[in-house]
Amino acid sequence: YSCSSVSSEHVMGFEVDSINSVQFSNHTGYAHWKGQVLTADELHVLYEGIKLNNVNHYDYVLTGYTRDTSFLEMVVDIVQELKRANPNLVYVCDPVLGDHGSMYVPQNLYPVYKDKVVPVADIITPNQFEAELLTGKNISTEKDAVEVMDLLHNMGPDTVVITSSDLPPRLGDRFLVSLGSQRIVMPDGTSTTQRIRIEVPKVDAVFVGTGDLFAAMLLAWTHHYPTDLKHFIGTKVFLKIFSLLMHHVIQRTISYAHEMAGPGRRPSPAQLELRMVQSKADIEDPAIVMEATVL
Repeated sequence: YSCSSVSSEHVMGFEVDSINSVQFSNHTGYAHWKGQVLTADELHVLYEGIKLNNVNHYDYVLTGYTRDTSFLEMVVDIVQELKRANPNLVYVCDPVLGDHGSMYVPQNLYPVYKDKVVPVADIITPNQFEAELLTGKNISTEKDAVEVMDLLHNMGPDTVVITSSDLPPRLGDRFLVSLGSQRIVMPDGTSTTQRIRIEVPKVDAVFVGTGDLFAAMLLAWTHHYPTDLKHFIGTKVFLKIFSLLMHHVIQRTISYAHEMAGPGRRPSPAQLELRMVQSKADIEDPAIVMEATVL
């Protein structure tokens, strides 16, 4: 769980029990960091304490960055136990593995995500590299992306969002393409799939925490829709999240960073920390400034 996840959930009115999968001095976008990685045994002890007090009643579980396979396997056990107690629980998983062809977690996490984590998730938010890794299929075209999202659906999740891709944008090189897919189960037991494509403006900077924020806001805005939240979210939710993340928070952050860095100087990691507090009003109700295409 990251600070951006917790703070945004608090702003949205959620009571959050947060467990740090890693306890680092700072995020890994800095040149140096120190800290510890939580083990499965340590996670188990924390969860047992929650159970002993009979307060392990949750509507949502959200997971992101971790570096330990046993920890990840323990997360699966806990999610399955929580789902037995509450079959309506929604598990949102950001399968953090890497980006642009490189892994930034140990490679032995990949099979655990593929074989154990994704099958119990209801919503997953991989980037293109992670989606390709989990399915074994490359994405070169929009058709490939749809097939990859269908493969991910078949692994378990009803909602799949490829948060960023290398697909050619229709609006020009200053944009990147994101895609979402929802498999909706109808009352008669049949299913239908809704897919959308969103083009979002690129920003010439590296931000840390945007994936965490995206997954947290997807969870939060899912909660605000009155239908069967586990199976249906709606295009408007995607648009609100992308507008919040790619326009409001990032634009505010990059403006602040350039102001602090000064003319002609590239902002530092410290100056590029997401401006979460300053974005409180946008987190609560982001104005929609983007359009989606239904595929």
